[in-house]
Amino acid sequence: MESEALARRIAAVAEDKGATDLVAIDVSELLGYTDYLVICTARNERQAKAIAEEVQFRLKREDELIAKRVEGLPEARWILVDYLDCILHVFIAETRDLYRLEQLWGEAPRLDLPEGAGDVRRRA
Repeated sequence: MESEALARRIAAVAEDKGATDLVAIDVSELLGYTDYLVICTARNERQAKAIAEEVQFRLKREDELIAKRVEGLPEARWILVDYLDCILHVFIAETRDLYRLEQLWGEAPRLDLPEGAGDVRRRA
C-alpha cells in the first residue's frame, strides 16, 4: 500500500474507534525512516489502547499489514504503532500537549483528512 494511502487508512480506523484531533503529517522530505506521522488523541489510557489495538487488528485482517513495532502499551499515555512508511502516535491529551509533535514538524505538509471519513477503506 502506498504511504499516503496507508496514512489515510490508519487515520480512518483510528477515527472509527473514537480518536479525535487527527493529523497526518508528510515527513518524507524531512526524515529517512518514515513518510507519514499520524497523530491522534484518546480520551484516556483505556481508549488509547483500544485505538492502537483496533488499528493493528484491522490492518492485519483487512490489509494484511503487521506493525513492525509497538511501544507504550503498558502506560498507554503515548502509544506508537510503527508500519515503517507510516507511524501512528496515539496520545492522551496531557501527553500530546506536553510533546507537541505537530509543532515539532510544523514545516511539514499535512494531509487533508476529511472529518467523518472513518469508514473509508483503501483511499488513494
